[in-house]
Amino acid sequence: DRDRQILDVVRLLREGEVVSYGDVGHDAGHSRQSRLVGRLLSTNSDPDLPWWRVVTASGRLVPGHEREQAARLRAEGVEVEGGRVRVARYGRFSRHP
Repeated sequence: DRDRQILDVVRLLREGEVVSYGDVGHDAGHSRQSRLVGRLLSTNSDPDLPWWRVVTASGRLVPGHEREQAARLRAEGVEVEGGRVRVARYGRFSRHP
C-alpha cells in the first residue's frame, strides 16, 4: 500500500514540475522515506511513470541517468545546468511557488 501511494504521487506530477524524493514521500504520507522513494523509482518498470521529475533536495539529477533526465526535463521547459535543476515551472524549484 505504501509503495502504491508513493508511485501515485509521482504519477500526479505535471509537465514541468520537479520535486525532491522527500517531497514525494511527504505528499504520500510517508515523511522521511526519501530513500524508499528513490529505490521504488529505480526499480519500477512502468514506462509511463515520470521518474525524471524527481531529484534530490539540492536539485541533483539521477547519477548515471543525467543525460536522459536533463533532456526530458528540458523538453518540459525546466532549466538544467551542471547536473542540477536550476528552475522549474512548478514544484520545489519554481520561482513562483
